[in-house]
Amino acid sequence: MGMPERSDETPELEATARIARDLIRFDTTNWGGGRSNGEAEAAGYVEAELQKLGLATRMFESEPGRASVLARVPGADPAKPALVLHGHLDVVPADPANWSVDPFAGEIRDGMLWGRGAVDMKDMDAMILTALGDILGSGRQPARDVIVGFFADEEAGGLLGAHWLVDHHPEVFDGAAEAISEVGGYSITVGGRRAYLLQTGEKSLLWLRLVATGEAAHGSRLIHDNAITRLAEAVARIGRTEWPVRLTGTTRELLAGIAGVLGVDPVRVSADELALATSASGFITATLRTTSNPTGLAAGYKHNVIPDRAEALIDVRTLPGEEEAVLAELRGIVGDEIRIEVVHRDVGLESPTSGPLVDAARAALAVHDPGAPVFPYLMSGGTDNKALSRLGIAGYGFAPLRLPAELDFPGMFHGVDERVPLDALVFGRQVLRDLLLEY
Repeated sequence: MGMPERSDETPELEATARIARDLIRFDTTNWGGGRSNGEAEAAGYVEAELQKLGLATRMFESEPGRASVLARVPGADPAKPALVLHGHLDVVPADPANWSVDPFAGEIRDGMLWGRGAVDMKDMDAMILTALGDILGSGRQPARDVIVGFFADEEAGGLLGAHWLVDHHPEVFDGAAEAISEVGGYSITVGGRRAYLLQTGEKSLLWLRLVATGEAAHGSRLIHDNAITRLAEAVARIGRTEWPVRLTGTTRELLAGIAGVLGVDPVRVSADELALATSASGFITATLRTTSNPTGLAAGYKHNVIPDRAEALIDVRTLPGEEEAVLAELRGIVGDEIRIEVVHRDVGLESPTSGPLVDAARAALAVHDPGAPVFPYLMSGGTDNKALSRLGIAGYGFAPLRLPAELDFPGMFHGVDERVPLDALVFGRQVLRDLLLEY
């Protein structure tokens, strides 16, 4: 398969796609553990775009190259609580050998923008800029003050981005009561009908390290105290654990909405069956229970040496408030000979599934896709809304995209050949613009 033409050879490219393409071309890969290409160049680009809109900007570097940009847009009614509208500039790694295109070239093909960050979340970054551009360029103001933020380090928990800002510069969020960010507002298919998911909550995050120790020895010896063997057994037990379904208020409301579209009784049809009846089952099934996935292994340094230490990384996502109970259960699963270290943890969130902001988001979607139902959902991953919650700011996910039914959108997140339809970017720009004008 040949490489598609570079999108900079398409001068008529709509502004949202152009900005998202440009941002993709900044390789802001964040491997975690302090290893990152940094966000400084992308932050400089975003800062320049904000300044073109006549906004005063502030650049913050938590460490050299780890940059976040903020600006405040005055609203028509400054008495209203401010809204934080935020995205992140970093992306997870992408191996070019596995992709159909260069993941950092920002290619246009088949009516889509391809590249790492096309979905997570340089598309939303671009939508924020162009929606604000539409408003300010027409001489209007958003309904309330909007604090615009483009953060560093979200893909590693935000310790050098949103959390750092909350710790060191909480004043930049003064007056804010609610926030909007990624992984919500996108369309799904339920029973052949298009619907939208509005993210009103997030699962809790526990990044764990398992450590096993044993006797170091020559690889030819008979050793029963083998750290790798002990660790492997613990990892297998965690990886094969089937956590039970536990519904929250958010997931109950979501499942009731899905059942209503399908015309079935949510009491008689299982939660998993309802989730699997949607095109977003890859996301929804994970919100119905705890998940515990092994994601890394490290042990040994030579073929004929039995090491005295072995480690594994486990990504655990619990329902809000269940972190300690799940940790206790995991300690029982791995046993006393395995040490569990908490590398990073963050809170779960459940914001109200009704109210003025939710109503405004529904109304904005209804203008551009009349009749499509909108359901709240609990996100299986996490966003920088976790950091903002420490300031009492209620977070939502609303990056509106109208998507083709055949596109595996959940598979785009951290996946291979990440891409977003160009017309979905235009849709998101328009919906976001209308929301900011009305709410």
